[in-house]
Amino acid sequence: MRIAFIGGRDIRKLGGIENYMYNLASKLAEMGHEPIVYCESDHDGEEEINGFKVIHQKSLNSKFWTKPILGLKAILKTIRNEKDINIYHFNAGGPAYFAWIARIFGKTTIYQGHGIEWRRTKWKWYQRIIMMFTDACVVVICTKYAISVSQEQTKLINKLYHKKCTTIPTAVNIPCSDIGCAPLDSLGLKNNGYFLFLGRLVQDKNPDILIKAFIKADLANIKLVIAGSNDTDPQYVAYLKQLSCNNRNILFTGAVYGETKDALLAHCLAFCIPSTIEGLAITLLEAMSYGRICIASDIEANKEGLGDNGIWVKAEDIDTLANAIKNVYDNYDQLSHIGKANKKRIEQYYTWDKIVRKYISYIQSLN
Repeated sequence: MRIAFIGGRDIRKLGGIENYMYNLASKLAEMGHEPIVYCESDHDGEEEINGFKVIHQKSLNSKFWTKPILGLKAILKTIRNEKDINIYHFNAGGPAYFAWIARIFGKTTIYQGHGIEWRRTKWKWYQRIIMMFTDACVVVICTKYAISVSQEQTKLINKLYHKKCTTIPTAVNIPCSDIGCAPLDSLGLKNNGYFLFLGRLVQDKNPDILIKAFIKADLANIKLVIAGSNDTDPQYVAYLKQLSCNNRNILFTGAVYGETKDALLAHCLAFCIPSTIEGLAITLLEAMSYGRICIASDIEANKEGLGDNGIWVKAEDIDTLANAIKNVYDNYDQLSHIGKANKKRIEQYYTWDKIVRKYISYIQSLN
């Protein structure tokens, strides 16, 4: 089976969509299939990673047109050079604006929802209306089939567009159990010595609310690590750093990858995800796979991932978040069983071995 995955940023800098494409393509290649991954990059070119072809497409540096144009280029290149590919898998709405061209050529087109983009607080009201309209066009007209990473988005697609949507969640690889603390030494961190936020520094993930809550909790001998970046909104990043400028226990690491990321997840006292909106956050699943306690906003996507095992807070509520931070800090030993339950839940529902089988079964069921 040959599948073109279209959308996402640099495959070497794994955000949520990139992680999904990279791991799904890796598993498909292991099983003898031939995926091709198109990604936004700082250059044009091709290479092979983990047994599958990666096609880099240079970014246009446009807030609204980068993904549609790169999606169009990927479609035309695939139709021209990869004539035996019949499945075009579009990650999110932007890259799928021109999916109707693939449909004209008789190709199977799939829209993959990774979150409800028009609900994000960073957009102005008129931008949200435009996104709602274009998403409707993408789902109803441009693509034939729809899948999403969360039950919440599946229900929304079914309700708004009267189109059948199937949930195929993202997943994680189960980490090894002996990840050391050495990568944390340069950051001045120790095992269970910090709360962790890991993700893009954007408003709807509420790192500002977390910083304010941590300061309000006023705890000694514990740090808050903010691991992430956002090159497209330096003003918001500067605002976050301004919020915490007088607190030595708040550490900004920038984006982290590899051993540093693994160590941060493996040794945090708790993982914090106080978002207003999420799809199904892969960082949450990663933290769960390390057996970490998770302090999470009580939104539907987080509840779907954690089941009954979250330390729940109200989204955008500083007081409940501060109380949750205190609770975990004061009662970690009594709450440590929650982390073990999180790891077990990952093993039951969210491993790539399980998800790739579900994906293949879905693909084979399409007309």
